[in-house]
Amino acid sequence: MGDPREPPEGTPDGAGNDDEYAAVVFDESFVRAARIQELSARERLGGQYPRAVRPRIFLGPLGSLPRQAVALLLLIAMAFAAAVYFGVSAPPRLGAQPSGNQLTVSLVALTPSSPVTAVTDPKNPFAAVPGGYADGVAGLAVPASSATAHFTRTEVAKALDTAQQFLVASSLTPAELVQGETGGVRTLITPGEQAQYDQSINEPRDDQHHAATGWLVRFDPGQVALAAGGVKVTGSMQVAEADSGTLEVTTDHTFVYALRPAGTDDSAPVTLFSVRRELRFEFDRTDIAAGRLRLVDSVEQAGPTACGSRQADHLEPALAALGGPPAAPAPPAVNPGDHSHPAWQLCGVLAPITG
Repeated sequence: MGDPREPPEGTPDGAGNDDEYAAVVFDESFVRAARIQELSARERLGGQYPRAVRPRIFLGPLGSLPRQAVALLLLIAMAFAAAVYFGVSAPPRLGAQPSGNQLTVSLVALTPSSPVTAVTDPKNPFAAVPGGYADGVAGLAVPASSATAHFTRTEVAKALDTAQQFLVASSLTPAELVQGETGGVRTLITPGEQAQYDQSINEPRDDQHHAATGWLVRFDPGQVALAAGGVKVTGSMQVAEADSGTLEVTTDHTFVYALRPAGTDDSAPVTLFSVRRELRFEFDRTDIAAGRLRLVDSVEQAGPTACGSRQADHLEPALAALGGPPAAPAPPAVNPGDHSHPAWQLCGVLAPITG
């Protein structure tokens, strides 16, 4: 049997095996031997055999473009969509201007109307404090929890408990008051505010948003020491709904601290220093479940302190001097045309503590 790759009547003359075109040159006998099938008209119209031309997918104006051009256009469209998505969903930069969801702080210095005097009995520094004040946590007066329109009694109770923990950590704990600790307060703040909190602690400034003393009461440990372990407190807490998904807790308390100059012993004069803090917290259901809060507003009055003192980093009490009470500084006149100081810097005159 002959080689099937050869024509039926042998290799034609002049076409040797060395001819590079031998595989594609067909003689007349090869063509006659080939089967040729021509479809009838009925077969062509019946659609039983595949069409020789590929159907074109309708793409409108894009249908006439080369395949590479269509792919390039799709790639550009996908890149544009990704840029829009990441531009909208990207978190704000740390250096962005303050927005409505950041803590707003107002600090008011209360200057004494007369020379600062020490307490009569350093061993019982709170003897002159009115009877409406209680010791520490007892003075916070946490109300009984009850359900609101959109929050259960349990959710309200957890929010009040978190707010109480924040007040204890930021206003009553010696580690935060005079030892420079800040971690206890940070653990209670929602993650969305922790960057602002860190900026306030590391680079405090009186710009209504980054004062460390807006978050917590603290004194410079190199200047001030606690003369008594306790703190006298009076005030109240209220619960409301900011909207159907946000619970709001407002607190308004006055804290009285017994202070003496740092590095002195128990014989040093003791000064009573008052701080009123009005705070507004917000909780969504995720915050309540996690035991965290968002501090929205912080208004603070503190005295006795000198008007114009820098209170963004630490509160600066005017303490009774070791050699006798100094003269009380008069509140300075305010020039509304002087733009060298922020307009929100306030100063008042300290009145005697009452209930």
